[in-house]
Amino acid sequence: MENDITPEPTAPVRRRVRKPVVDAAPTVDSVTAEATTEPTEPTVPKRSWLAGSIPTKAAAGVAVIAGVAGGVAGAGIGFLGNGGFGFNTVIQPQAVTISDTNNTKSVTAVAAKALQSVVTIEVSGKSAGGSGSGVIISADGYIVTNNHVVTLGGAETGTTLRVTLADGRLYSAKLVGTDPIMDVAVIKITETGLVPAEWGDSSALTVGDESVAIGAPLGLENTVTDGVVSALNRSITISNKGDGFNFDLPNGQQSAIAQDLSLPVIQTDASINPGNSGGALLNAAGQFIGMNVAIASSGSSSGSIGVGFALPSNVVKRVAEDLIADGKAGHGRIGATVSAVTGSTGVVGALVHEITAGSPADKAGLKPKDVVTMFNNVPIRNEVDLTAQVRSLRPGDKADMVIVRNGVTKTLGVTVGSLQ
Repeated sequence: MENDITPEPTAPVRRRVRKPVVDAAPTVDSVTAEATTEPTEPTVPKRSWLAGSIPTKAAAGVAVIAGVAGGVAGAGIGFLGNGGFGFNTVIQPQAVTISDTNNTKSVTAVAAKALQSVVTIEVSGKSAGGSGSGVIISADGYIVTNNHVVTLGGAETGTTLRVTLADGRLYSAKLVGTDPIMDVAVIKITETGLVPAEWGDSSALTVGDESVAIGAPLGLENTVTDGVVSALNRSITISNKGDGFNFDLPNGQQSAIAQDLSLPVIQTDASINPGNSGGALLNAAGQFIGMNVAIASSGSSSGSIGVGFALPSNVVKRVAEDLIADGKAGHGRIGATVSAVTGSTGVVGALVHEITAGSPADKAGLKPKDVVTMFNNVPIRNEVDLTAQVRSLRPGDKADMVIVRNGVTKTLGVTVGSLQ
């Protein structure tokens, strides 16, 4: 994999017994909902649904998981947009009712705290439509979601966006900026006094930590599911090559992504389904620790099989801040061509083949035949891991690389360059 390649641009809630979380416990008996405003809908081709109905075709994009241990490599990865045309009939929001505030479980407390910060996003393009989820990140209307949600998998530009809050209010939204490399987008509605999600530190997560997903799978708004953090420091590839998989977009359209995407992710077994894309993955304190982005599928299954992925909140926050400030996000490069190690070498990592003269990798002292085993304190298993970690950094960020050269382990410092 060439490190310098630039990609072009209802189910019921599962209840589990959990210990109470004092800090996140709700202080109200219920969260009420009332639809108050609705903007004028644009004139677009529509497909009618009854209130509460589920579309029969989901826009599930898929790709190969690379670098996943345990025999899962080759399973499909599904982008989670919910396919359709025009806007859905709005499903009335559901209240989170807490019967006994003295005996609540952590999932209930998380839902009561964070549900008001998660929205449903309806997207209408010239020839297709769909829906996904988003997370409010500021009181004045900024919302973060996936790039593939607002572009319908890269197939549409200039889409019309509509946001439904958890309490049922409807707003037209404008696009602030998109980042196809990390699959992040920021949109904005005109409103104040919103309740933003509380950012959590994704670098502080531990395998086995409780995780709660909130979003709109299959268009079913305000859906809450729970599980655990199954694995950390994963990387996945979203591929559009002939030997991989593609998006399943309406009318058989093909994805506009021209190159593979390498994404750093958190793995969770919280149920994530088409339509959850852009929604929140939360910890037991109700903090925003990841943005749901993809699921693994098996055979003909396109729904959750207990293997879901979320972009780490630290990466999402960094990219969102760049998009709000500049309308675009910068990404790191080191200028090395790498691949997975092959053969019985006893070393797992990214094997260096070529170094661009004068590049950050060259200045750091990296050489062909070196094997990168760790980058920025993250274990590296192959070229996908290294590419994902480099891309997640801002240009100018500094990182340590642990390498093996002729059987000797060394640590090199690198200042990442800018991906153009």
